[in-house]
Amino acid sequence: MEQYGPYKAKVNFKAIQRLNQQADGQLVLVTSINPTPAGEGKSTVTVGLGDALRQLDKSAVIALREPSLGPVMGMKGGATGGGYAQVVPMEDINLHFTGDMHALTSAVNTLAALIDNHIQQGNVLNIDPRRIIWKRALDINDRALRQVVIGLGGPVQGMPRQDGFDITVASELMAILCLATDITDLKARISRIVIGYNFDRQPVTVADLKVTGAIAMLLKDALKPNLVQTLEHTPALVHGGPFANIAHGCNSILATQTALKLGDIAITEAGFGADLGAEKFLDIKVPQLGKTPDAIVIVATIRALKYNGGVALTDLTTENLGALETGFSNLAKHIANMQRYGVPVVVAVNEFTSDTEAEINLLQELCEQKGVKAVETSVWANGGQGGLALAHEVLAALDQPKDFQPLYDAQADIKTKLNTIVTEIYGGREVVFEGKASIN
Repeated sequence: MEQYGPYKAKVNFKAIQRLNQQADGQLVLVTSINPTPAGEGKSTVTVGLGDALRQLDKSAVIALREPSLGPVMGMKGGATGGGYAQVVPMEDINLHFTGDMHALTSAVNTLAALIDNHIQQGNVLNIDPRRIIWKRALDINDRALRQVVIGLGGPVQGMPRQDGFDITVASELMAILCLATDITDLKARISRIVIGYNFDRQPVTVADLKVTGAIAMLLKDALKPNLVQTLEHTPALVHGGPFANIAHGCNSILATQTALKLGDIAITEAGFGADLGAEKFLDIKVPQLGKTPDAIVIVATIRALKYNGGVALTDLTTENLGALETGFSNLAKHIANMQRYGVPVVVAVNEFTSDTEAEINLLQELCEQKGVKAVETSVWANGGQGGLALAHEVLAALDQPKDFQPLYDAQADIKTKLNTIVTEIYGGREVVFEGKASIN
């Protein structure tokens, strides 16, 4: 380990190479119903499940996404769980942590500066300033900088052009960092980044700029997985966090691989709901990871299902069996989607004090009709102890036969993949391609 103070560390590459000689443990993917204002608690359940498995004397290791600073300062909150099912030090992880986000921000902006400098110094690559697609980045949602004009102030200040800032975790470099298997793979992926187009409308890459090494150097430490622990001392690898709506939304390949080598059971999560985050985990990350999940946990709350059933936020604490049954259609679709991959599925019902016995019984009955067990969890209030029932059910699922089937052929063309996702996961009829999108 490389210590970052008393409670944080990075796992270095020598350790990772040594661990690669060991066999993989089993993999549990935690996902959820679609996010609602009522709350779901996917990270909290992930942490609580890890703690519960440890209480059952199982060697469990957690692999989580790394939170970005922007959402922490807003309504969304952090990404370290909550209550007694929490990764610590929570305030460090949610703020500067080990500096990964700052390194990514520097790398993104260094590449942007090198692009503008290339144009300023003669533009040998004939880059069209109107067709540069690489944006700058900040690890905060600063909407005033989403669209800007740069290069003002005369000839020595560069070529005036339109530009913009993304939040750091929405950058292509974040997605690349999380898919890279080592520093060599990272450099290869960086070199292929398309930064824009020349005046002949041909793509220009980082390799064309000959700055791959400079960008990779800024990320040499950020590539190493971060090691922390839960309140109950379960090891947790918290590393990487691309957004699921614009990337694959999973923690890094290196962190998950390390968790699989360090424990008999690795518990990880995917971003957003099962239709988005889990689908991307299963179809984008799994082929890169080289390990398919042995069980899938879908997190749901009675509050959120009633919200999906049409109940207003202010009325969610009132028992409403009709709305719960109506809103269950959301969970039912996620269950069907995950079962389609050929992996055992368990539903974790994240407990709220307003849940009634009748509502819990109804939800369990509805889940049984879909061929899955729904298990109450109270990990927020009771830590690992509140997740023991879920842990037992997950262990039972891990013993079940599985036959993982990806959603689509990885070699299929983009249009085929999109149509498959829309029709099989989202329930759409077809994808209509218009304009430039219709060109093969």
